[in-house]
Amino acid sequence: MHRRQGLTLEAPHVVVRRGLTVTRLEQTLVDSWPMLLPSERRAPVIRAVNDRLTTPERLEAALRNVPKLDDRAAFRTLLTRLAGGCRSPLEIWGHEHVFTGPGMPAFRRQARVRVGRRTMYLDLFAERERVNIELDGATTHGDPRQREVDLRRDALLATIGILVVRFAHRRLVYEADDVRRETLTILARWAAAAG
Repeated sequence: MHRRQGLTLEAPHVVVRRGLTVTRLEQTLVDSWPMLLPSERRAPVIRAVNDRLTTPERLEAALRNVPKLDDRAAFRTLLTRLAGGCRSPLEIWGHEHVFTGPGMPAFRRQARVRVGRRTMYLDLFAERERVNIELDGATTHGDPRQREVDLRRDALLATIGILVVRFAHRRLVYEADDVRRETLTILARWAAAAG
C-alpha cells in the first residue's frame, strides 16, 4: 500500500470489476514500477500491452500523473520501445544493441503481412530489401513443434519473395557484433539483387 495524492474512489481513477473497486490497470502498472526489483519491472508492462489489456499511449498518460516516479526514464524508454513495435525483452534488447545505428534501415516492427488468408506479424521487416529478421527467444522457439510452425511460416513468406533470417537468443546476446555484421551483409546483397 502507498498513498496517492488526489486519488478519489470514483471515475476516472478507479473502475468496478466484479463488484470490486480497483485502480485502473495503467495506474497500477505505473504505481507498482518502483516496488518491483529492477529486473522484474518490465515484464508486467510488456505482458499487459501484448495481451491488449492496455496501450503504450494509455500507460504514458498514467505516467504523467506521477512526475517523481523512481526510474521514470527507464519506464518511458520501455513505453517508447513498445509503441515502436517491440513485443518482448529480446526484441527490445535487439533494438537497443543490434538493429539500430549506422547502416541499419528503419525496420518496420511487427509489420503486418497477408499471404492468402493468413496474416503474419514480422519482428523486423526491411521493406526495400524484402528481408524479415526474426528474433527467436529461447523458451518459445526451442520447442520442436514451434520450429515446425516457424519453418512453414518462413516457406509461406518465401512464396511472396520475403527472405526470413532467424537469430537465436544466444547469438543476439553473446554475438551481437557478428549478428549486426551478418544482417548488414544480407541486407546489402538483397538490395543489390532487388535493384
